Amino acid sequence: MGDERQEELARRAATGDRAALNDLLAAIRPQVLRRCARFLPCFQDAEEACQDVLLQVARRIERFEGRSLFSTWLHVVVANSARQTYRTLKRRAVEEAHDLTPLDRPDPRTTSVIAGSRLDFLDALERLEARRPDLVAPIVLRDVCQLDYNEIAEHLGIPVGTVKSRIHQGRSDLREYLFQGA
Repeated sequence: MGDERQEELARRAATGDRAALNDLLAAIRPQVLRRCARFLPCFQDAEEACQDVLLQVARRIERFEGRSLFSTWLHVVVANSARQTYRTLKRRAVEEAHDLTPLDRPDPRTTSVIAGSRLDFLDALERLEARRPDLVAPIVLRDVCQLDYNEIAEHLGIPVGTVKSRIHQGRSDLREYLFQGA
């Protein structure tokens, strides 16, 4: 589906058109799943986050005012949902770890390097958010969602120079978090 068609469906859905909402959800599902998979290395986790995004879009579409592109609004919903899914999974894993015997624990030598680096990145984002929450959204929108600086500035309501500055500072802090143990 073309971007213009998707934007039109989003505008109609925001005004209460249920058929447009159903068409929109069906159309965006594949791209939402791909974007969630950028954050979450396990396919089932990405699917869980995808379902959460679709549910949030359905519940919150009336909040989409059309000031920015729907695709930009959707990027933010995807990023927030995937990060929340990761936090939930991490919390569950900590709770379940108390019940595991040492032999039940995964062998780090068989864990995917890509999966491990994604999880390290998500952990570093959590640490950054605890210290400097204003740096997280620009980093996620630029480096994960691959939005350009102008789109990020428009979505966040801040000047492009501030976006660039926050991305630079955030990347610097993330590097520090990622390579502390190395």
